[in-house]
Amino acid sequence: MTRLLRRLLAARDGSTIVELGLLAPLMCALLLGVLQVGIGMHSYNALRGISSDVARYAIVQYQTDNELGNSQLTDYARSVAISPPYGLQDSDVQVSVANATTQRVAGAKELTFTITYTIDSFLGVIGLQDFSISFTRPIFVLDD
Repeated sequence: MTRLLRRLLAARDGSTIVELGLLAPLMCALLLGVLQVGIGMHSYNALRGISSDVARYAIVQYQTDNELGNSQLTDYARSVAISPPYGLQDSDVQVSVANATTQRVAGAKELTFTITYTIDSFLGVIGLQDFSISFTRPIFVLDD
């Protein structure tokens, strides 16, 4: 009996598959985590780009005496967000444009632009649910 026990303790057959079985789920989770962070960073950069595009559009429109309402800017921001190069999912984008409560610059109208995007999670199996990222910036346009 002791000889059989010694032989089993010294045997290395199958140890590789056991180690792979223990480490493979961890390695897959790490790979998906890196992918999730990359998608989150891409989405955040897209939100920043969209806000810049909307600010530029609003400033140009106000300089040509075409004063846009907040709802028109919201619609424009949504159309920019879902079209190339950003291509965000329409159902996951929330946009709001509001007049700032305190106008900080005399002779200018300050708008507060906020865009939020819900990112789908690849890691739902380990408990990480979908999460939202948000970006807010002021937009200053000439006031008549």
